[in-house]
Amino acid sequence: NSFVTRTNTCGELRSAHVGQKVTLYGWIQYQRQGLFLVLRDFQGLTQVVIPQDEAHSHVKELLSNAPVESVVRVTGTVSPRPLGQQNPKMPTGDIEVKAEAAEILNSCKKLPFEIKDFIKKSEALRMQYRYLDLRSSRLQSNLRLRSRLVMRMREYLCNLHGFMDVETPTLFKRTPGGAKEFLVPSREAGKFYSLPQSPQQFKQLLMVGGLDRYFQVARCYRDEGSRPDRQPEFTQIDIEMSFVDQAGIQRLIEGLLQHSWPEERGSIMTPFPSMTYEEALAEYGTDKPDTRFGMQIVDISDVLRGSNIHFVQNALSYPHGSIRAICIPQGVRYLKNKDLESLKESAKSQFNQEIMEVIRRPDGSLKSLLTKFLGEKEQSELIQALNMQEDDVMLLAAGEHKQVCSALGALRLLSADLLEAAGLALRDPTAFHFLWVVDFPLFLPKAENPTELESAHHPFTAPHPSDASLLYSDPTKVRSQHYDLVLNGSEVGGGSIRIHSAEQQRFVLEKVLKEDSEVLSHLIEALEFGAPPHGGIALGLDRLISLIVDAPSIRDVIAFPKSFRGRDLMGNAPDYVTPEELEPYHIQVSWPLEEKEAKKN
Repeated sequence: NSFVTRTNTCGELRSAHVGQKVTLYGWIQYQRQGLFLVLRDFQGLTQVVIPQDEAHSHVKELLSNAPVESVVRVTGTVSPRPLGQQNPKMPTGDIEVKAEAAEILNSCKKLPFEIKDFIKKSEALRMQYRYLDLRSSRLQSNLRLRSRLVMRMREYLCNLHGFMDVETPTLFKRTPGGAKEFLVPSREAGKFYSLPQSPQQFKQLLMVGGLDRYFQVARCYRDEGSRPDRQPEFTQIDIEMSFVDQAGIQRLIEGLLQHSWPEERGSIMTPFPSMTYEEALAEYGTDKPDTRFGMQIVDISDVLRGSNIHFVQNALSYPHGSIRAICIPQGVRYLKNKDLESLKESAKSQFNQEIMEVIRRPDGSLKSLLTKFLGEKEQSELIQALNMQEDDVMLLAAGEHKQVCSALGALRLLSADLLEAAGLALRDPTAFHFLWVVDFPLFLPKAENPTELESAHHPFTAPHPSDASLLYSDPTKVRSQHYDLVLNGSEVGGGSIRIHSAEQQRFVLEKVLKEDSEVLSHLIEALEFGAPPHGGIALGLDRLISLIVDAPSIRDVIAFPKSFRGRDLMGNAPDYVTPEELEPYHIQVSWPLEEKEAKKN
């Protein structure tokens, strides 16, 4: 209550305050028959008794007629609630304030929706009236938790470990590779700034500058379609250190998260488990495994190698051929036939992968189109390999290793959704399973042209020391010093040890990635002036907070997010500008014909 004219907040009054005269400010959440109202502010709720005597008739008239969500000031005396009328669900439920004076500071017009967490409203409407949605206790709680967590992170990094908080430019130039960047026109004809997708180059240059330890709560930008866990503008906890290795960065982040973790979410154990990229793909079909539940992918190639099944033998004849399966616990009991068909259709449409199902009957036998091709020994080994119980369903895939694993990894997650929707508890929403994924490939084939390579992380990532010589002979086999932090199946952080040799950086850009190194000449030149070995990481703050509070979207942990299509529905941005405003930037808009007609009308 420092610096303000209230005596108390609406969430702090208790029995110890009985008899005190208080002044409260807040919004009217609820009013009942001119007898009492509930006043709300950022901290909680207080019940206010509306006076019924003639001497306070003006107060009664004022408070009885004030619309819900009007802002009021109330002065009165704290009293104990009558016996039997206490509300144990409210922290202030033992007391009430008997109003003696009141003032309507601002009346509220008719609301587009009720300010209650349990009232369902469309996300578009919530975002159009975001300032009203922010009054909900859920959003307020999310944003306050976010604020506390960031404060604790600053404390850990700056006060305990000597990091420097440095702001880096928002207007910069295009970075080759990576996500698409927003362009900002300049007054020089044909020249554009780019909004950085991360402060990557700047934090490396700070290390060249000898700052040793940098961090920033950084605003970042990507010009790509929104998804539930993506926004065109987002926030990173951005970190870089000199003279560090991968293990040092991992220990730092584990300590940072342990120090800043909200107490009400329990404690997290360190060190976090670690898994290689190849292990993650083989066991979970993804580089961001959700390890809260089992159903891992099992290699059954050896079990079926001696069978006469044509598609099995065909798959195993290829260099990277593989037969793998997952086991859905109690699948017969919890999944309908249409569910199994939808799983198979999903694998076919997304991965061009055929799936065979195998069911274990209550008598222990297997039911499948495959069983007539399998002897008793093979069936027994199959049951043992996947530890199949009665009513379990096995989904089997044969083909190229990566495709098979990716398809089964997706089916593993879809199956978990279906099982939980049917009532089987599988993933504990209160559990937090962190995992480091390491030893990523340094380069991957481009999707549009597999004969060309692109960086798996970014072009500044250093090769694994054991594979450094392969960089010049067979770059496709080089592992990187890139590490991702995964939480409950979502990537919440990623980083790497950087290339600090100008010669190696130029080789990667020009010879491997076929990029014009001139775009990064400033960075390459900086590496020639005694650049220290360095590495870093960035934590996705929005995604991390959304997982901590179990929000369905990162939009629920950002004060003013963009819509699914990247629009600001409240301020109607982006918006048109006039030709006169564009003239200094030497830009003319070429309108599609239908938009020309619409603007005329």
